[in-house]
Amino acid sequence: MTAPLKLVAVSAGLSQPSSTRLLADRLAGAVRTALEGRREVEAEVVELRGLARGIADHLVTGFPGPELRAALESVERADAVIAVTPIFSASYSGLFKSFFDVLDPDALTGTPVLVAATGGTARHSLALEHAVRPLFAHLRAVVVPTAVFAASEDWGSGGDAEGLAPRIARAAGELADLLAARPPRPRTESAVVPFEQQLAALRAG
Repeated sequence: MTAPLKLVAVSAGLSQPSSTRLLADRLAGAVRTALEGRREVEAEVVELRGLARGIADHLVTGFPGPELRAALESVERADAVIAVTPIFSASYSGLFKSFFDVLDPDALTGTPVLVAATGGTARHSLALEHAVRPLFAHLRAVVVPTAVFAASEDWGSGGDAEGLAPRIARAAGELADLLAARPPRPRTESAVVPFEQQLAALRAG
């Protein structure tokens, strides 16, 4: 029996409720729907809002706390990632970038990634192509062709029917096709790094 695929959605939304989290949930649901009858999927959402302090601490100390370590390991072990950020000042949020800055730089190599973003108006949508997609190309991920941007007007019933829903379905279908024939990623327990090695890495930084 084939093991379920692990899908992790990373949401960098700052508010509660969050349109960024809502978009992450809809994309994860659409991927599961697109894979029905083909592959079983276990989906998980990693919300960065509650990890903000831990991410900042990790940036200056080099050590993740327990909650951040668990989130990083979830992403590192994922068969596919959905990455959703709000757009601030024509780019991804600092919280979003900082999380991927502390992620192992090789963790997403070859991993399918669907990128998405939220913003006040559709004028910010190009940030997906000039900022978010290059970030994951740098991390050597396999980024699906369709990126999903949701502006404020997309959450109304008219906007959803005319634009957002079809974009979500198309992007989810592309990610599902990449995953359909993909074997699950080998599950390995995290290695225990000796304290002396951690200290040496801290001094080097």
